[in-house]
Amino acid sequence: MRPSVSALLLLATLALPSSAVKNEDFRKCKDSAFCRRGRALAQRAKDAAPGSWKSPYTVIDEAVRVLPHASGITAVLKNELYPEIKFRIEVRVHDDGVVRVRADEVKGLKKRYDEAASWALIREPVLAPQYEVTWIIGAWETTGYYKGREIRVYYKPFRIVLFQEDREDIVLNGEGLFNMEHFREKTPAADKTEEEAPAPEEAADQKVVEQRKKPVKATAWFEGEEEDGYWEETFKSWTDSKPKGPESISLDVTFPGHQHVYGIPQHAAPLSLPTTTGPDSFFDDPYRLWNLDVFEHEASSTMSLYGSIPLMHAHSDKSTVGIFNAVASETWIDVSHPKPDSTLTHWISESGILDVFLLPGPTPEDIFAQYARLTGAPVLPPLWSLAYHQCRWNYISSQDVREVQKAFDDNEMPVDVLWLDIEYSEDHKYFMWKDKTFPDPVEMIEDVAAIGRKMVAIVDPHLKRDNNYPAYKEATELDILVKSSNNNNYEGWCWPGSSAWVDFFNPAAWTWWQGLFSLKDKEGVKWRWEKSTKNLFIWNDMNEPSVFNGPEITMQKDNIHYGGWEHRDVHNINGMLYANQTARALLAREDIPKRPFVLSRSFFAGSQRHGAIWTGDNMGTWEHMTVGLQMALADGIAGMTFSGADVGGFFGNPGPEMLTRWYQLGVFFPFFRAHAHIDTKRREPYLLEEPYKSIVRDLLRLRYSLLPVWYTAFRETSVTGMPLLRPQYVMFPKDHKGFAIDDQFYVGSSGLLVKPITQEGVTETDVWLAEDEVYYDYFTYKTYQGAKGGKSITLQTPIEKFPVLIRGGSILPTRQRPRRSSTLMKQDPFTITIALDSSGTASGQLYLDDGESFSHEKGELVWREFQAAVLGKRKKKGSLQIMSIDLAAAKPDQAVDNTSLSETYTAANAFAQSIKDVKVEKIKVLGLLKEPKKVSLHNGTWEPPQLAWEWDNASSVLTIKNPSTKIAEDWTITVEWV
Repeated sequence: MRPSVSALLLLATLALPSSAVKNEDFRKCKDSAFCRRGRALAQRAKDAAPGSWKSPYTVIDEAVRVLPHASGITAVLKNELYPEIKFRIEVRVHDDGVVRVRADEVKGLKKRYDEAASWALIREPVLAPQYEVTWIIGAWETTGYYKGREIRVYYKPFRIVLFQEDREDIVLNGEGLFNMEHFREKTPAADKTEEEAPAPEEAADQKVVEQRKKPVKATAWFEGEEEDGYWEETFKSWTDSKPKGPESISLDVTFPGHQHVYGIPQHAAPLSLPTTTGPDSFFDDPYRLWNLDVFEHEASSTMSLYGSIPLMHAHSDKSTVGIFNAVASETWIDVSHPKPDSTLTHWISESGILDVFLLPGPTPEDIFAQYARLTGAPVLPPLWSLAYHQCRWNYISSQDVREVQKAFDDNEMPVDVLWLDIEYSEDHKYFMWKDKTFPDPVEMIEDVAAIGRKMVAIVDPHLKRDNNYPAYKEATELDILVKSSNNNNYEGWCWPGSSAWVDFFNPAAWTWWQGLFSLKDKEGVKWRWEKSTKNLFIWNDMNEPSVFNGPEITMQKDNIHYGGWEHRDVHNINGMLYANQTARALLAREDIPKRPFVLSRSFFAGSQRHGAIWTGDNMGTWEHMTVGLQMALADGIAGMTFSGADVGGFFGNPGPEMLTRWYQLGVFFPFFRAHAHIDTKRREPYLLEEPYKSIVRDLLRLRYSLLPVWYTAFRETSVTGMPLLRPQYVMFPKDHKGFAIDDQFYVGSSGLLVKPITQEGVTETDVWLAEDEVYYDYFTYKTYQGAKGGKSITLQTPIEKFPVLIRGGSILPTRQRPRRSSTLMKQDPFTITIALDSSGTASGQLYLDDGESFSHEKGELVWREFQAAVLGKRKKKGSLQIMSIDLAAAKPDQAVDNTSLSETYTAANAFAQSIKDVKVEKIKVLGLLKEPKKVSLHNGTWEPPQLAWEWDNASSVLTIKNPSTKIAEDWTITVEWV
């Protein structure tokens, strides 16, 4: 969130923008010395005579050694321009085929930051067994053979290539752009004296003479002539002291044969990343990873936004591969296509070590699994967090909150979570309520919770510098605040005015932070948020960190964190640590832990383990609606699948058509929240005029009816790492026409295909069907037939409609009874919709647990698979068999992430018993070719009971009414025809 005019009275000297992004406040590559150096290196390589450019980095062949466990090798790398400087490089093969390449300076003058991976990885990766990898050390290269793949390290020049099926899939330093700037002593500058300036003609002559006298720098062909920004750099009014000097890393990564690359969020850009360099490039600046608070960001840009995940997928019809670059410093990435079917990327990072993971795939599913094994799968959230969230900056009082809740109920619109922005707090002192407007916060929260709802309040990372504020006073006494370069506590400006920031890299801050959220007095906790309850959850905003009077609205790079590391080294991790510790605090606040919910604006690789994110301060425009979907898809590619864009846009006053279309999109975001700026008009959905009000009511009810589908999809992503929103290339990796599609998507493995409308006045749209399969309209059951090689179909989209299709072969379990909140649905019956494919089969899953505790890790859950198959002839005498199977019993090792239930799961577990009376009230079968004659339930009795049913001849839909089956039990139903 960003300031309004009224909020700026406190911060009048800051002059923050009020209408649109001020690009001049944020760096481009030309404003960043290390990026200029990296791009200049690439340009020198490009300008060199064909075949003449050669990387100066070589592997010392006699120093190559196989590691004791035989899963990797170690070697010494040198830069021939500086023979005395050495780098130790390791290449290790993991048990799943991932290759890790790690290099660091040997006995450098200073130490490089080498802890980024330790924050991102969920655990130390398991190495390949000794018998799986064979290393051949040769005179010119060393090759590791494993699982039908090869990882080859070439010596001179240094180059690493991953081969699959005798095909180069990933190449490091293939273009010779690798460069690790070593630590060095600063060259003393010549003494400067005050002299009279020469006349212009004399100055020009003097410059020519100086240029003639200046010796040619031996390393200039590679490094350039000038020490560009080595020791100090100024941007606008801020000067970065750079006490360690130059230490950047340049690395080119080529994906031969792969035309498309995806990932590296967060950017407002298409899913298939457009080029940034080369002929006719789409953008002219590299993609930047440097977490920033960007006010009213553009809808198409490589500009840094709120989060950074240095993960990239490369895709072709032959394979999907990827690279995860474990670096936390500012990073710029150029993308180009030197050949039509290949992609060249150039990664330029300011500091850190080389720590790169090569993900071999070769399928999209493999890539997601490999990345999840490294950084963790998305955590299974509480069920209520998948429902609808209503937010505004700000609901102004506890009475306002109660009135909003009542209005939702009076208008029969479901909502699960009401949010409070910064104005609930006294002088923006978090954990302290503004007594005048929120005199009864606990009672307010419990009034909301009485209907099964929750509340979320914002807690930002800055602390008001006020010794009467206990949080600031304790943090100062514990010495856990971020330091300036002079080692004094850092002071910046944010919502409270003069502020300090907790250093969450300091372990001493963790226990203290958790204590602030305690619900009761605890030993060692001096002060806590007393007026809180277990039904209040947390929103971590501004955690890039945002500093109103800092460079690029963030912290100075030469600030100091725990361990002596500069902020430049750890910046992109900062927000993740804050959200991590907040989630841990919520876990620790109850004796029996419940699943926390924390929304974070800033994120890094691994943030998916801690909660949800959103796309930040978007605008209420059609362009931002479009790019919001693209950004959510990119977030999912990089593991942050619990993501969404603020419905309606944070800024602006969208009209009823736009707001309705926003809700149609938002209802299919994993994180579904409406939010608005303090200066916007109230736009809660019940304020809409008709027919828009009724349309949005139906959309909210649609989301709630599909909560079983969303929760089942989340179980899958929490185990496999597969995204909730799946682009075409993930679903159909050999469909060339779908590789760049980013305006339609599938919801998990459910079979739902969604195409939101994100343009004004659209009354029809095209949907791409990539296969020769039948699809059904979710609302009308009308059928659409795909084709071999793919087919585009045109659908009508008046304001109340947008394409939601069911892929043939899918089974959807839904709950159709409208309720005020998801908690009130726990005993509701199910409707099962069976969409038969062209061969007459279908399958689907349902996952249920209590939705809030960790008892599912002990086997207290229900995981079912529904199957349907035609037996005999579809158009002649035959039958359809529908079955419900206990999937948890069949696959106890796959139900829960990293947990085996083989010893603990039973079908009669406590949760299953709690819903033993929950029934299936209706079964719909789509795609039958003949009217049935008999429908029977096979429940073990001698004479199977006959079930009531209806047949709609116009749509060929069979409806089985009240089949007397329980959702948590095995059963079989047979549909017969003649």
